[in-house]
Amino acid sequence: MTRVIPALAACMRNEGIFLLEWLAYHAGLGFDPIIVVTNDCTDGSDLLLDRLAARGIVIHIAQEVPKGTPPQDAGMDHVLRLCRDRGIGFVLHMDSDEFLHLADDDLPALMARTEGADVVAFVWRSFGDSGVTDWTPGDLVIERNIRAEPAPVPDETKSKCLFRVDSFARATDHNPLDPLVEFPLVCTPDGEALSNKTLRRARSSRFQPAEIAAGARTGLIHHYAIRSEDTFLMKNDRGDGQGKTGGGKYHLGSRWHLRANCNDVEDRSLHRHLPAIRARLAEWRADPETARLERACQDWFTARRAAILTPENRSAWTRRKAAS
Repeated sequence: MTRVIPALAACMRNEGIFLLEWLAYHAGLGFDPIIVVTNDCTDGSDLLLDRLAARGIVIHIAQEVPKGTPPQDAGMDHVLRLCRDRGIGFVLHMDSDEFLHLADDDLPALMARTEGADVVAFVWRSFGDSGVTDWTPGDLVIERNIRAEPAPVPDETKSKCLFRVDSFARATDHNPLDPLVEFPLVCTPDGEALSNKTLRRARSSRFQPAEIAAGARTGLIHHYAIRSEDTFLMKNDRGDGQGKTGGGKYHLGSRWHLRANCNDVEDRSLHRHLPAIRARLAEWRADPETARLERACQDWFTARRAAILTPENRSAWTRRKAAS
């Protein structure tokens, strides 16, 4: 018998300075279990996750990515196998810079509103760097990054999916693929119907009708793709979840930077979670080994930033407007 409580899954590499906040926030929403797949970590976040796994806080899968396979795709193969082995009925895949915002903070209510659906599509709402140039390890993303776009833009915003495990053979970072049911049902977190055509495309991340997808009132994803200037630039060193490096995506002034760095309006809607997050973090850090391993991740970040973000690299990774 499958469970109604969904799991949460993420694929991460070198996200140690942001890990505990992301886990604490989503544990507070009620996801169980939370699964994190890592590969080739050099910041010590894999060791931190091992410690958290030993304490029963998270499930950690350290994967070796087959040559030519995107790390997130390989990671989701591991996640789906684990979910099927454990009878986990539903899973939501998100990244470490994404926070699920439920208007009522009620995960069971979400599952009730969308009962019968094979896919629930949550659109992104982009949050910018709020003017933060250099990140201070230990700061909280949802507290520091408070500026965003007014609302998700139809036909521009992408989606992440909560989906029924047994209805699909595999999944990418944005949505499940290869349906195992003839007519998979897709809906918004409000329970409104969406087209399922995108589920049969090799690479897709948007659902139609776009206005209905982007207009959901009860849930969306706060996307902090650019938490600060330095952490954004350091993605040139790490690469993306599809295994790509170079190409200029993570340059200041790039198309992606200009699209994602939205600072139009102020939004503190997730601040109501801060007391619970801080209490959970204090409980987790009361374990000396957890605290030590998190500090090691923070020290790695500080040292790596100094080594990577030289004046030469900052200049090379900045696109300047042509003179008019």
